[in-house]
Amino acid sequence: MSELVTGEAVALELRPARLPSRALAVLLDLVVATVAYIVVTVALVTSTASLDEAAQFAVSLAAFVLVMVGGPIAVETLSHGRSLGKMACGLRVVRDDGGPIRFRHALVRGGIGVIEILLTFGVVACIASLVSARGRRLGDVFAGTLVVRERVPVSPSGFLPPPPPWLAGRFSGLDLSAVPDGLWLAIRQYLARMQQLDPQVGSAMAERLAADLVARTGTPAPHGVPPAAYLAAVMQERQAREARRAFANGPAAAGGMASPVVGAPGAYGPSPAQVPSPPAVTAPHPAVVRESEPREVPEPEAPRTGFAPPA
Repeated sequence: MSELVTGEAVALELRPARLPSRALAVLLDLVVATVAYIVVTVALVTSTASLDEAAQFAVSLAAFVLVMVGGPIAVETLSHGRSLGKMACGLRVVRDDGGPIRFRHALVRGGIGVIEILLTFGVVACIASLVSARGRRLGDVFAGTLVVRERVPVSPSGFLPPPPPWLAGRFSGLDLSAVPDGLWLAIRQYLARMQQLDPQVGSAMAERLAADLVARTGTPAPHGVPPAAYLAAVMQERQAREARRAFANGPAAAGGMASPVVGAPGAYGPSPAQVPSPPAVTAPHPAVVRESEPREVPEPEAPRTGFAPPA
């Protein structure tokens, strides 16, 4: 996907965090973890005073691993990449494609962070962040994550146009497990920049991205659907699934929630169902009667006598 992600199109909605803000967030996390470790250690020493030295050392080592290593991993997993220090500095850990991290990402970052942050006092992490183009340390490189800033103004270029309403919920059963993160990133960048591209170049790029997406999913695109609309609808379905997964299958404001509007034109062109309807045939006015049709003569009504038969 390197030929599709050009210099003009490489622009994420979230900006990578700088080294000073990351260092401050890590320092705050270490202070909180150290205070928690001291409290836990004092409680363990008081409760295990009757044990021998080997048992006390084993308990202390287990407490260190659980508090200093397992604590940050659990916090980043439950908060989807926002520890206490990152929340204070306005940072978040996300995947390379911008999605929320999972337990395996937090586990890799925490495991490698023991070596490059705790054992080397952050020297290796600082060197790796300075060398990396996006300020990533070794844990981010191996986990496929990125620390970004959340407190930035929203730029118009990062807005993803919604798919046409007539494609809402169309791809709810599509298998997206085989689509790599690089292809999702390319689709996201194209949708954010397609209004700024030349129409011919944008159309060709959309066709290539749609062909790659069809090859990964194994399901052909619906007939008559423009490639850009197909990409936007599948991207919205993926965002809806990520939101449901992140918020424990809660309501997600995407794919399948909007009622389809037949024939609603938009940025992607008219829908396939929008075809010209045949001219309506108007019925003749009741007062106009054809001469060829026989007229019905109404029967004379019986005179009313005021008598009503018994029920």
